Amino acid sequence: MELTSKIYIAGHRGMVGSAIHRNLQKKGFTNFIFKTSSELDLRNQQAVSEFFEKEKPEYVFLAAAKVGGIQANNTFRAEFLYDNLCIQNNVIHSSYINKVKKLMFLGSSCIYPKLAPQPLKEEYLLSGLLEDTNEPYAIAKITGIKMCESYRRQYNCNFISVMPTNLYGPNDSYNLNNSHVLPALIRKFHEAKAANSSYVEMWGSGSPLREFLHADDMADACVYLMQTYSGEQHVNIGTGTDLSIKELAELIQKIIGYTGEIKNDLTKPDGTPRKLMDVSFLHSLGWKHTIGLEEGIKTVYEDFKKRENVKVW
Repeated sequence: MELTSKIYIAGHRGMVGSAIHRNLQKKGFTNFIFKTSSELDLRNQQAVSEFFEKEKPEYVFLAAAKVGGIQANNTFRAEFLYDNLCIQNNVIHSSYINKVKKLMFLGSSCIYPKLAPQPLKEEYLLSGLLEDTNEPYAIAKITGIKMCESYRRQYNCNFISVMPTNLYGPNDSYNLNNSHVLPALIRKFHEAKAANSSYVEMWGSGSPLREFLHADDMADACVYLMQTYSGEQHVNIGTGTDLSIKELAELIQKIIGYTGEIKNDLTKPDGTPRKLMDVSFLHSLGWKHTIGLEEGIKTVYEDFKKRENVKVW
């Protein structure tokens, strides 16, 4: 990519897309195309087709998606499948039709089988059954990977896919009905401290192991790979280390300064027992993360407090 290349970031206002935008700006890129979801419904095939034909972006970061935590994934199963398939189909196909030089599709670690060996290697894709609670979302993301692979093989498109691990960072969602575990715990502990509550309720047993990557690290990896990698194989993006949900909760509790008790709601699902990315392929390509988890949560909590003042959940 040249600094003046025309770049379209689909989903530029979300946590992932906004992080990619910040990273590109820091590196000197200046020519961006933005459309909010109200301006361009990526589920609408005709609208997306007309947008690409008019704007002719050279590079595309496909970071737009319907996302959420366990409850949202399990409740809105049809929407997670339909919406994400529509978004991917429209953007990827229009990129091919309009001769986009390079496209990056962003997936998720949930593409891997529920009981796959740990850490998760790229080659474990489609080697077993998926976790039921987020199966529709995972199937949509797997389809996106295969679309990029198939358009590459049939049409010689330079479309690549990356699979970030669990992300956190600025512009995250703190809505307790659909947010992921880390921002949900930040909000719970913050509100419990403010209300002087005697305990905080945490979903599940706290035993599942999870890996967390700051969105700014994720964005740096994406921009790095967009500039240096053009292989068919999708690439895991993560830290290569994990911790239990209980340990995560205790770390957030310490950072926020909440002194009450943590209680487990065992009626709520745990999800996959462990999801740790094997990032040896990414490391071999020359990129490693730089933001530690405690450092990252501290910065995110400061961002949360600013949003909390205006109740932006």
